[in-house]
Amino acid sequence: MSQEHQRDCIEVLIEKARNGQINRRTFMQAMGLLAAAPLAMRSGISWAADSKPLVVVNWGGDALDAFRRAWTDSFSKTTGIQVRIDGAGPTEGAIRSQLASGKPSWDVVDVDSYSAMTLGRDKILQPLDYSVIQRGQVAPGLAHDYGIAGYLFSYVMAWDSEQFGDQGPTSWADFWNVEKFPGKRTLYKWMNGMLEAALLADGVPADQLYPLDVPRALRKIDELKPHVLSFWSSGAESQQLMIEGEVSMGAIWSTRAKLLAEDSEGRIRWGYDNAFLNASSWAVLQGNPGGSQEAMRFIQHALQPEGQLKLFELLGNGPSNGATQKLMTAEQREADCASEENFKKQIFLNVEWYADHYATTLEQYLTHLSK
Repeated sequence: MSQEHQRDCIEVLIEKARNGQINRRTFMQAMGLLAAAPLAMRSGISWAADSKPLVVVNWGGDALDAFRRAWTDSFSKTTGIQVRIDGAGPTEGAIRSQLASGKPSWDVVDVDSYSAMTLGRDKILQPLDYSVIQRGQVAPGLAHDYGIAGYLFSYVMAWDSEQFGDQGPTSWADFWNVEKFPGKRTLYKWMNGMLEAALLADGVPADQLYPLDVPRALRKIDELKPHVLSFWSSGAESQQLMIEGEVSMGAIWSTRAKLLAEDSEGRIRWGYDNAFLNASSWAVLQGNPGGSQEAMRFIQHALQPEGQLKLFELLGNGPSNGATQKLMTAEQREADCASEENFKKQIFLNVEWYADHYATTLEQYLTHLSK
């Protein structure tokens, strides 16, 4: 999961707790699932004096103190391996610094799939051991040598039905069509999916998107810029813009779109048509101090459908393990970005293209937005 999306999920949980939509126990369980590890084990297990905890690094934030046993409880009971969460944030720079120090303290990190590929190529991350991790538990596109998806999320089109009724946009060409669909828009500041949306709006077929024609995409975004009120950088910002009616249409995370539909009693609508799927991946540092096999066993545990279903129920993130679908109700599958039906409607962000081009292209994108 990206840093921004990780923090956004934490904000969603806090918001639900404050509004009384979930109780304390459910909140703590969700925070534990989101981090995939608690701050410390309190299960009464007696640890060997020389044992090292497995350190799982996530994005932390104000809710770090609320992280609770979730996957780690059952993992530790089964294996006897202690797990600790570090909320420092596994940015690419921080992960590189761990290795450069010569004494890495991190074991498992939660990163974008393309970041795992980039760091793996640079020998910062170790190849995953697929004799321990069952690669077949996820779809082929959700795993590579250095990372395997823990869960998925989408960038979707959401719109205000008070302006457009039941006839909202179903394509990115519609999203760009300000004559048919008047009103202000909001797009994502950090690029993911936005270049693809612009190219689709400009007539590029979905199966010919990659490699992305960045100059063409930026020109198409220029056409829409006069109608873009804000390029949102947090889920809370995108939600506020839509719930207060400041924009009539937005390209936002599916988790926020679901909340908006609920909070607006159906006024804000959205769908998975032509949405963009992204994955949060597990990866393991080279020379990790907690042990390579222990890290691989943890990842395998985190892929099990029971825990992934719990995460979906609380946060709305799609399970990466297709077996989770069998545990879902029909209503849950309808809302799941990773369900078979919804998967077919969407476009998966190309991991290899992002691994090769993300840093330089993001710089171009941000520079272009500031003009």
